[in-house]
Order: sequence, then C-alpha cells, then structure tokens
Amino acid sequence: MTSIKNAVVLVTGGSRGLGKALVEELYERGAAKVYATARDPRTVTHPDAVPLGLEVTSPESVAVAAEQAGDVTVLINNAGVSHGATSFLDAELKDIRGDFETNFYGPLLVTRAFAPIIERNGGGHILNVHSVLSWLGVAGSYSASKAALWSQTNSLRLELRPRGIAVTGLHVGYIDTDMAARVDAPKSRPRDVAVLALDGIETGAHEVLADEITHRVKAGLSGELTALYPQLAG
Repeated sequence: MTSIKNAVVLVTGGSRGLGKALVEELYERGAAKVYATARDPRTVTHPDAVPLGLEVTSPESVAVAAEQAGDVTVLINNAGVSHGATSFLDAELKDIRGDFETNFYGPLLVTRAFAPIIERNGGGHILNVHSVLSWLGVAGSYSASKAALWSQTNSLRLELRPRGIAVTGLHVGYIDTDMAARVDAPKSRPRDVAVLALDGIETGAHEVLADEITHRVKAGLSGELTALYPQLAG
C-alpha cells in the first residue's frame, strides 16, 4: 500500500477535468509535491502544483519531463483523448492511430520513463485511468485503445511488482468533464472519482470501479455477449 501523505506525484493531463480534481485531492491528502502536466503548462492553475510541459506521445518530451521530475514516487497516467473514430470501417486511420498514440502508447512511454525513477526512490505506485469502455466495444478506436491499456496495465502489474511498484487500474463511465460535455447520460463528478482513485492507491487495490455502470459491465463480461450487446440478440 502507498500513502499519499508526503508522496511526490506526477499527474498527466493535470490541468483540467479529472486530472485537475486528482491534483486537488492529492494536496488535500498531504502530498509533498504534485507535478501537473499539460501540453501548455500555463493552463495548470492549482497554486501549489508544479506545472510541467508534457506531450505524452513524444519520447523526447517524456524524457525531458523525467529529467525534471526525478523525485516522483507515484505516477498517475490520466491524459487521454478521443478523436471520435467510432467506425473502424469509415473513420480516418489517422484518428484511429491518434487514439492509440495517446491512450496506449502515451502511458507506456511515461511508465517506461518513470518506473526506474520510482524504483530508485524506494518504490511506489502507478495508477492508469481506463474506462468502462475498456470492456465495451461501442466507441470504435477509443474503446479499443482503452482495452489495450487495460491489458497493458495487467501485464505491468506483474512486471513491476517485484520492483516495489504497485499498479492500479481505474475504470469509470462518463465524468462531468469537457470530453463528455455533449453526452446526455449520467455523469460522475470529477472529485468523486478522484477520491475513489486515490483510495485505491492507498489501499493497494488492483482495480477501482468508480460507478454503477462500470460494476455492471464488468460483471457482464462472464455472461453471454448478448447481455452486453443486445443488438446481437434475435
């Protein structure tokens, strides 16, 4: 288990939405320092956070960030994107690739850079932000990229455990953020999700299921496909 109090944490995508809520909750729990990353670090508004420029799809940018944040003990891979590529048959390939570059390869690049740092600092924790859509293929390449991240997380959990680094996966449905602004469906408050996510880190949970729909969809994975995809019935 990893205590947030006195931890040094890096949050990717830390300037808005869930990332901003995570930064705020980290300081509420006594984190010693929080690096909040963004493509434009000027968008980081928390008065105590350390703004850090980062483009998670760029190995060069990730390497620079790792040089600047060598005291990290907890990494939160929160940055994500959806290019709206809901059809594998009709969407632009660049949009499909874009979802994977940010949602799968981005966390991988950041984890590869910071895992040695966390290990060198005595061990710690990594939290990867997934989605209920990791388990529900209704959003094209966004779903696929989050499913791939889920698999990456499961592998990394085994690989990093002997190195003193625990790994938690956060699964959640819609959150009341800019990304889901046009969605007409129940949404969780970012702060509520941040609280559950950090509880998961502190209790050593392998996975955090942040809302009712996520619990329901995961439970449905062991059933017939028609339960998750009723359009296949009949």
